[in-house]
Amino acid sequence: MRRLFVDLDICNKCKKCLVSCDYFYHPQNNGITSLREYATFVLFCRHCEKAPCVTSCYHEALEKQADGILKRYKMRCTSCKSCLIACPFGTIFPDFIPYLDSKCDYCIAVTGGTPVCVSSCPEKAIEIKEIEEDLEKNIYLVGEHLAVHSPQWLKEDAPLKIKGV
Repeated sequence: MRRLFVDLDICNKCKKCLVSCDYFYHPQNNGITSLREYATFVLFCRHCEKAPCVTSCYHEALEKQADGILKRYKMRCTSCKSCLIACPFGTIFPDFIPYLDSKCDYCIAVTGGTPVCVSSCPEKAIEIKEIEEDLEKNIYLVGEHLAVHSPQWLKEDAPLKIKGV
């Protein structure tokens, strides 16, 4: 299946994302931001039992879902960054907390063509290709239309346990 493939190892090296997006409803949008946020919550978040990022948000904009993945309610988020400060592992990045909503609509699923994000990424961190999950190569499926290359943090790899986290 053709999927949007994002290499987070390359993508996270950029100081400022220069990728363009042609999301129909918000022309100023940068949809790659929402993809990076979602992939980070899935792959890097430590999925703390008593998630301090969730409890620190006084607007209740973060929620830990049943599968342990964080969900951010962007309409509640005021970009106060209290979750960023509360995260003991530093896995919530400041550039992922924009007040204005950005959303990827996976235009590849609709058009079948090459999206603007692929052609505008100067580092070639975004591609469209036939790809399946390959854990040995650190390629993970995140949803139906997205594949991400990045090492995943696993609880079993943790060198120490912090009480209450």
